[in-house]
Amino acid sequence: MNPSTRIRLKQIAAWAVASVFVLGFFFAPVGAFTGPALGAWLVGTQRVRRGFVWLVALGLLFGAPQIWRGVAHAGPGAAFSYLGWTAVALVVGVLPFTFHRIASPHLPGFAATLPLPVYAVAFAAAGTAWLPAGVAGAHGDRLPAWLTHLAVSAGPAAPVFLAFWFAAALVWAWNQEFRWTRIRVGASIFAGVCVLTAILEQLQAPPSTAAVRPALVGAGFTWACFAAAVGFAAWALFRSLQSQGWECRPETLRILRSPVSGDAMRLVREGHGEALVSAAGERFPVRNGIPDLRRPEDLTGDNGKYNHLYEAIGGFYDDIQRVACAFGRIDRDAYVMSYMRLLDVKAGDSVLETSVGTGLNFKYLPGSVSLTGIDLSPEMLANCQSNLRRWQFQADLLMGNAESLPFADESFDVVFHVGGINFFNDRARAIREMIRVAKPGTKILIADETEEHVKAMYESGPVTNLFYRNRKEPVAAPVDLVPPEMLETHLELLKPVGKNRFYVLTFRKPGPRDARVKSETVEVDAGS
Repeated sequence: MNPSTRIRLKQIAAWAVASVFVLGFFFAPVGAFTGPALGAWLVGTQRVRRGFVWLVALGLLFGAPQIWRGVAHAGPGAAFSYLGWTAVALVVGVLPFTFHRIASPHLPGFAATLPLPVYAVAFAAAGTAWLPAGVAGAHGDRLPAWLTHLAVSAGPAAPVFLAFWFAAALVWAWNQEFRWTRIRVGASIFAGVCVLTAILEQLQAPPSTAAVRPALVGAGFTWACFAAAVGFAAWALFRSLQSQGWECRPETLRILRSPVSGDAMRLVREGHGEALVSAAGERFPVRNGIPDLRRPEDLTGDNGKYNHLYEAIGGFYDDIQRVACAFGRIDRDAYVMSYMRLLDVKAGDSVLETSVGTGLNFKYLPGSVSLTGIDLSPEMLANCQSNLRRWQFQADLLMGNAESLPFADESFDVVFHVGGINFFNDRARAIREMIRVAKPGTKILIADETEEHVKAMYESGPVTNLFYRNRKEPVAAPVDLVPPEMLETHLELLKPVGKNRFYVLTFRKPGPRDARVKSETVEVDAGS
């Protein structure tokens, strides 16, 4: 299959899947599957508290018509009581996703899909037992007939478990990019359980025991889910109490320098945490396994403004890009390689990416290199950590400002930056810092969107327009900010999403015997 046909099929599949999810908002039997899938995806992109608030808010939004009808039916005297119990029911409905978000990252492989269905069964049973009848319908009431029939022979917990397990498995496969080599074991297990369930459904008990078996099986399965839920919670608590230190390479620690004084730093343990401490007494804490080397002034001006944007969209960043590429018939691999191919990377090289974001570019580098990334946004770095675990990559991540890199001079064989430099407080300083930490002869790469792309995409977006409108000056590739002593300065205008939407600027730091090469500007199609 040629690349064009493959991309076209992905676009068709993307629109088909999107249509199914839209249908789920209006057709309950479909929404019984798409709703939990959307909830599991959303909560997985956010920090725990933020994900909980998001789901509660969305529950109120989409449940408003039903809540209004319930209030009208309850009458003036019971309206407040109904609203109170409805709020409790809403929280109970959200808690399975919250506990899944807490427990699943601590479980390996396909086992990470189990907390959601386990907690769904446990909280559904608790809601049925404790909440007044009629406050909120059980999830099983919205399932299609072919699945609710399973409740007749296996109890009401079984169809709920399968529906939520399907949602968790779908999101897990999405995070694995549906690569068969990664999901074949989990997909086979899920398919096998579904087939086995269908077979057992056909082997129903004689009529004399038909009323007894579902109650016994259902009660036993529900209690098993309660036990598993407690086990998952205990395991997550145990893991959270363990100190999450910074597992950096010794060579990275040797080149670290204070962004304030430039002094060397050492990693020390303080109570239950760690910190980087300089000889001058400066202290930079390690938070969630990432050293925080930011200074108050790093979050001022445009740096602070756009850091707020990345904190808001960081959890959705990769998924938005994947969906946009699918809908727009863009080969994301070709898009990334259109600029990554310009790097000079050899086996064993030490590589630094400034504004590393979610770490996407690391996937396109040889596995034999040493990776280091720095970013100003905690949200982006948290998602980078998750990606690295999922991809089974190792990288040293730091939270800091690209305009004041915390590394010694001439530390890296490869230095590059993709996205963000257009709106730095001081682009010239960021470029000088990249040059400073690069070894002599290093080829440095800077890539970002053009003014045409910013106007077409960001200024018209429902959230991003708040940050990108009323800009003081248009975006321009920082060719004029490259020091004149740099060699082989080269600008390419790429076309991953249209003409003149992306630029890539490369130049080489002079080595002992380098000669000057005339700067040039060329236009290259990313698909070529």
